[in-house]
Amino acid sequence: MTKRLSFSWMLMLVAVLAVAQTYRWQEATSGGYTYRYVTNDPTHSRFYTLRNGLTVILTHSNKEPRIQGYVAVKAGSKTDPATNTGLAHYLEHLMFKGTDKYGTQNWEKEKPLLDQVDALYERYNSTTNEAERKQIYRQIDAVAGEASKYSISNEYDKMMTEMGAKGTNAFTSFEQTVYQDDVPASSLYKYLAVQAERFRNPVFRTFHTELEAVYEEKNISMDNSESQVLETLLANLFQKHNYGQQTTIGTVQHLKNPSLVEIRKYFNTYYVPNNMAIILSGDLDFDTTIARIDKEFAYMQPRPVPGYTFAPEAPIASPIVKEVVSPTPEMFAMAYRLPGNKHKDVKLAQLVGNILSNGTAGLLDLHLVKQQKLQSAQAITYQLNDYGIMLFVATPVKGQTLEQAQALVMQQIEDLKKGNFDDDLIPSIVNNLKLQEIKAVESYTSRAEMLMTCFTSETDWKDEIAFVNDLSSITKQEVVNFANKYFADNYVLVYKRIGENAPTEKIEKPEITPVQTNADKRSHFAVQIEKMPVVATNPVFVDFDKDMQKGALGKAPVLYVQNKDNSLYSLQYRYKVGTYNDPKLALALQYMQMLGTDKLTSQQLSKELYKIASSVDVSASGEYVTVSISGLQENFQKAVALYENWVANVRPDVEALKAFKAGVGQVRSSNKLEKDVIMEALTNYAIYGTRNPFNHTLTDAQLEAITSDELVKRIKSLNSYEQTILYYGPSPLNEVVNMLKPLHKVPARYAQPAVAKEFSKLTQTKNQVYYVDTDILQANIRWIRNTDAYNHTLSPLLRVYNSYFGGGMGSLVFQTIRESKALAYSTFATYSAPAKKNSKYTFVGYVGTQADKFDNAVTAMNELINQMPQLENNLALAKMEVKQDIQNQRITQDAILGYYLNLQEYGLREDINKYVYNHVDGITMGDLTAFQNSRLANKPYTYLVVASKKRLPLSELSKLGEVKELTLEELFGY
Repeated sequence: MTKRLSFSWMLMLVAVLAVAQTYRWQEATSGGYTYRYVTNDPTHSRFYTLRNGLTVILTHSNKEPRIQGYVAVKAGSKTDPATNTGLAHYLEHLMFKGTDKYGTQNWEKEKPLLDQVDALYERYNSTTNEAERKQIYRQIDAVAGEASKYSISNEYDKMMTEMGAKGTNAFTSFEQTVYQDDVPASSLYKYLAVQAERFRNPVFRTFHTELEAVYEEKNISMDNSESQVLETLLANLFQKHNYGQQTTIGTVQHLKNPSLVEIRKYFNTYYVPNNMAIILSGDLDFDTTIARIDKEFAYMQPRPVPGYTFAPEAPIASPIVKEVVSPTPEMFAMAYRLPGNKHKDVKLAQLVGNILSNGTAGLLDLHLVKQQKLQSAQAITYQLNDYGIMLFVATPVKGQTLEQAQALVMQQIEDLKKGNFDDDLIPSIVNNLKLQEIKAVESYTSRAEMLMTCFTSETDWKDEIAFVNDLSSITKQEVVNFANKYFADNYVLVYKRIGENAPTEKIEKPEITPVQTNADKRSHFAVQIEKMPVVATNPVFVDFDKDMQKGALGKAPVLYVQNKDNSLYSLQYRYKVGTYNDPKLALALQYMQMLGTDKLTSQQLSKELYKIASSVDVSASGEYVTVSISGLQENFQKAVALYENWVANVRPDVEALKAFKAGVGQVRSSNKLEKDVIMEALTNYAIYGTRNPFNHTLTDAQLEAITSDELVKRIKSLNSYEQTILYYGPSPLNEVVNMLKPLHKVPARYAQPAVAKEFSKLTQTKNQVYYVDTDILQANIRWIRNTDAYNHTLSPLLRVYNSYFGGGMGSLVFQTIRESKALAYSTFATYSAPAKKNSKYTFVGYVGTQADKFDNAVTAMNELINQMPQLENNLALAKMEVKQDIQNQRITQDAILGYYLNLQEYGLREDINKYVYNHVDGITMGDLTAFQNSRLANKPYTYLVVASKKRLPLSELSKLGEVKELTLEELFGY
């Protein structure tokens, strides 16, 4: 699998037609602005450079009335000062805190206090005596608390919510820090005004509480074995370059000693217009948009930006082998160093990554994973600015050593070096990349991501959109030469073994007085932004009578939506049978992936599908089996015929079954080591009881006793069950039905599956604590309570409640637990609808915190649940958010079909969004309070705790309720 940090997904249908294209830069002028563009660019993107050096990249798509915006800065962990690693990352956090115009109620009174905090941090950093440091920190806490009386927490997020934004976030990596928002097209000018102000004079308020969130993020990374493996691998692969010598989050020591002076210096150095770009993709007008950006950002002044200089890495003369030990499943990672993203061999590196691993027909896919010689194996090509990486990641099968697993991967690399792969693999890869690019180009969000990454990686857009055409000319011999040039004994290998976590330098909890969030206050700037005129977008509701057609293939209904944009199709068979009827069904469908027919082996089937750029996915849920077939319409009949022949003529394979059972056993064992999977199992146990959907599975003895014939029988009987056919694509409905008639035989009478197992949600009658002991730094806590049966008339109230109480960065839960009390990096609460109408709602709360903050975190969440603060301004914002979401969303394409089926589960015939939209305005604070008091406040809960007894003893939990420590066997059912 190739993962390019430049995301080269660019060509459209013209590429599929294999027409030779010429890509060259041209210049044009429109609306008084000169821009550059690339000929035959399917995105029709325009590249502007403003007078102050700011790069602006615009691309138009009117599929939805929205715009994906990125503000990208070419600065990341690579450019962190060696004495302040992690700086770029926590600057990213601080860029959400506001300026001297917003995020504050009274800047004149707040500023002197923040200046004191700055000075105190400098004293703190230069002091080594621990007693003195604690005294200074108490002063920081006191002064910051006083300053917080004038601040307004998360006002940025509130402004974005008010204008209908979604996906508000940011990220930092090696060479980039990027700020993202998806906004309604009608709010574009508001968005630009806020962004221009955001980068004018950022104020680093509530710094010590935000730093606590970064501490928690660091603790999460230290609990994550994949992060540990990657850090170890990079540190040895790059022994001079900051790719390996500095992590994005930074060291514990540097996080303990932050410098606001250094943060400001970094901002002034790198956050300058000639080092930044604004990328907008969506329903925009080029001329008015560029003029507005120029007006808003003209204040920015360019400055020279220091380049990153580094000493070249010495060649790796022999394998470097390291180990990481943690309680999570075994795996290994191996990497070769490659040239940077501007080297002539970049295209070859991408192609080689796909030859080795593409998820279907790569050497690792066919020869190792499909044959269950390895549980999983991937080759991933990372192209960074200064160097590239060819990364191999694999997990062994049961009973296999990591050394044996690595030897199998090495054999595939040797086969690549000898040219032992099919001649048609390269053209097949090109065809599949073309298909991926069509999908990417039709999405306004994907376009924005591609353009943003091109800017931060400093690659040429012309080369990006020509990428797949260029791949077509690469020969097999060039691939072989590349492999022999770069793949020798010059790799770094990290074995991840199972064992106790090594002692780590944990960041201890400081004493923090909760700061004021002033969540109901607004700055003058925010008020002015709200008053900016917009042309409101009218909501568009789905009319299933108009937006979807219905047909029939025999007894099976056919639901149809036409694709009017390109040549892609997706076809689904949805069978009314699932694992609640038969838990062996999911195993049968997994086993099917390893089987062939009387004429084609499993590997040959994969190759044939890959050649025609088609995919087949077969999966089972509790109530349904879904078969999904997709690709180019021209290959529709070939792909469907391949699948139909496969399922009708599938042949058992005893050796494959043996490998399959071993693989299933390995997955089962691995799941018991993953804290997130354990929490999922624990959640099901709390909601449904001892027998629940999660552990409705086979015991180890039942798994071992299962035969190939009984699994194959289940595969062959699939089409005998009641079914619905869904199609989204360019062909007319009658043509689709006529093409399917000879291929897909719908029975005259459906078979009756076994009676489905029913799982009813429990009623909590007393406080209980379910505990699982796991060797992790954090304590993961959930609150579970089941309430009433589904009622669609509650939908408007529940959407507002979730937004107000716990659903986002402006919610009460986030504002209180993270922003005010600095108790968690991640926290939320949501009142969730059941999957169908005859089941109950479930309240789920969550806090991930350090074990020594457990009591404070639980107390904070319980106080919010039992006595919900009443903030009228926040309620108005929550109502506005719900309406804006509906106004600016469009359910289109194949999503219409899934939405229709989902509403059927609730017995609804019309778009529920219409009902919600028409009833939101009438919701009052009294409604929210009555809802909270009647269903959630001071009620029994089941508390779920996944933590380490070494850090959180059971004795500390008894005050919450009756404590029960659960075994993994109880949770998993095997």
